[in-house]
Amino acid sequence: MTDHQFPTLTIIQHPLIQTKLTTLRDVKTDNYLFRSLLNQIASLMVYEVFRNTETVEIEVSTPLEATAGYKLRKEITLVPILRAGLGMVSGIQQLIPRARVGHIGLYRDKNTLEPVEYYTKFPPNIAQTKVILIDPMLATGGSASAALTFIKKRNVTDISFVCLVAAPEGVERIIADHPEVPIFTAALDRELNDHAYILPGLGDAGDRIYGTE
Repeated sequence: MTDHQFPTLTIIQHPLIQTKLTTLRDVKTDNYLFRSLLNQIASLMVYEVFRNTETVEIEVSTPLEATAGYKLRKEITLVPILRAGLGMVSGIQQLIPRARVGHIGLYRDKNTLEPVEYYTKFPPNIAQTKVILIDPMLATGGSASAALTFIKKRNVTDISFVCLVAAPEGVERIIADHPEVPIFTAALDRELNDHAYILPGLGDAGDRIYGTE
């Protein structure tokens, strides 16, 4: 479903995704189940994220004869924002096993709330690929916007952003800074609190994935 207020935002409301997301939100869900459900949801979201991806026709030989088939026009590069973004990669790779993985390491300064880069590693031909930037949470949008800027500096023009839960403030930031980038999420939550946590949200995704505090 496209949100009319945010034209580049797609909210994926499949019943399987929404029921699994409900369990993710539950404070009683342990780290093991949280990781498992996060990967399952990421895998299910792939269908919508790639709905309009270009394909090219190829010829394939069945055991009986040659026939027409299809392959993706571009190679796929997944770029998780460290560290929480890693929790969605394997779920996506279940559907796109040949996708390569780049990494962007950012942390949010606790005083300024602005992103600080500490690690970047991309495949050498990333500019020729379709890039999927991944982070479970889109809160202020600062980290995601900075990550998109870093990717664009590599001459990438085909980029989508995939998150699990988004706040309106973060969506507005991405649309303002990168209006051409489609955003895919499983939920558009109400707002951010004074500490830039999404409400109702699901807490700190990285801590819940890895069992840290």
